[in-house]
Amino acid sequence: MFPKPIQKASPAMQWLYALALPLALVLWLLPLLGVAVTSVRPASDLAQGNYFGMPSTLAFGNYLEIFTQTPMANYIRNSFFVTIPTVIGAVTLSCLAGFALGVYRFRSNLLVFFMFVAGNFVPFQILMVPVRDLTVSTGLYNTYTGLILFHVAFQTGFCTLFMRNFIKALPFELIESARVEGVSEWRIFRYIVLPLMRPAIAALSVLVFTFIWNEYFWATVLTQGAEVQPVTAGLFSLNGQWIAQWHLVSAGSIVAALPPVLMFFLMQRHFIAGLTLGATKG
Repeated sequence: MFPKPIQKASPAMQWLYALALPLALVLWLLPLLGVAVTSVRPASDLAQGNYFGMPSTLAFGNYLEIFTQTPMANYIRNSFFVTIPTVIGAVTLSCLAGFALGVYRFRSNLLVFFMFVAGNFVPFQILMVPVRDLTVSTGLYNTYTGLILFHVAFQTGFCTLFMRNFIKALPFELIESARVEGVSEWRIFRYIVLPLMRPAIAALSVLVFTFIWNEYFWATVLTQGAEVQPVTAGLFSLNGQWIAQWHLVSAGSIVAALPPVLMFFLMQRHFIAGLTLGATKG
């Protein structure tokens, strides 16, 4: 049912694995390396058609230029203003909804859970026109509030699925013993269940932060202009009207990728624990 560990494979398969792994790694990293090299390539190289060769000089000033000559700092600030409240809102709602669906046994429990799950299978492209019209009619178009509310609504389904399954794996005897002692449901959630959910909260926060930070489609549909646009939509505006400034776009892409990467490494221990906790439970 599960793939055999490579250590137990035949010597020929282990040799093939050792050959294929670095090759696959190079192919995967090649576009990232190309972006990194282009980010320090001077504009004169691009004007002369030197797209793939070694840069004539290392133009580290491109990273300074994107902050002094473009609204890159404003785009990054906008991304934080949208991403952080979205993570807090989606994780908070999913903790509460996951607790209700994972602990309480009421008649419509499974139906409500299926509704949360079903929302993840709706193609978001078909919602473009109605969602945009809704934000325009309610005055939320091109605002932080509109983006935050939309992302919270869309991310809560996946987050609730994640949290509900995590809570279902917790020992129910802890909750029953607390109820016997007369502890209220809110205090059970606050002082018993929530501390046990910390690995799941950390893992989910990293995932949602990455999803929202890297989201491009809705950033272009629901925003217009540098006042509110997140960094993913703002990168496209770094190109000039008549010429593509790929050195600036590449430098901006590297800078835009740093926050989710740093968050992952800071939360790596909790992230792995949240994803693997209960994976070996019988």
